[in-house]
Amino acid sequence: MEFQRARSDAQRDERRRVILQTTARMLTQMPVAELSLNEISRRVGLAKSNVLRYYESREAILLELLNVELQDWAAALDAELTTSDRDLPARAEHVAKVVARSMDQRPVMCDLISSQASVLERNISAGLALEHKRLIGESVATLVRALRRALPELDDATAYRLVAMTLISASGAWPQSHPSPAVLEAYALEPSLQNAQLSFTDAITEYVEVGILGLIARQP
Repeated sequence: MEFQRARSDAQRDERRRVILQTTARMLTQMPVAELSLNEISRRVGLAKSNVLRYYESREAILLELLNVELQDWAAALDAELTTSDRDLPARAEHVAKVVARSMDQRPVMCDLISSQASVLERNISAGLALEHKRLIGESVATLVRALRRALPELDDATAYRLVAMTLISASGAWPQSHPSPAVLEAYALEPSLQNAQLSFTDAITEYVEVGILGLIARQP
């Protein structure tokens, strides 16, 4: 940032953008649990107190980044999922593979999803929570529209449940499929333990495909 102090709306927006981009880069190098506000401030080149002028907490930065990631992901799926004349099982399999692949290609988003409810939504104000949930609702609406286009058998309520199930499944499958260094070392010491290792894309593909067929079968 070339300016020392943000004096205009454009400069303040630029500073927020730099904070988000820096945080996103950090998440490619470390998990959410290891990312601190002090380190974000250091890498951005601002005092911690200055960063807090733009975001009320570390969690506020990460939640805004999650909102951006979800919006981009939803828009990408909305563009990719199209109508098809194939039978339902074939379409369910295709949609499941597309969803799983697209999530696996967004590690920052998946890491944030896995920490959303248990960590990121804990140290925030009610106002931030309201804005965060509103923005997630917009992304979910885009995902529902995309799923219903590819799977017209789904009604709005069922498509919403499928999105919720997918995000909840990803929140557990992502950390399980990306174990800590200590767990990786344990696998190296006892190779038979690796049988319990989970493939994220395989798991999400299965969960989404089974979810599609099961939810459609249970619709009134």
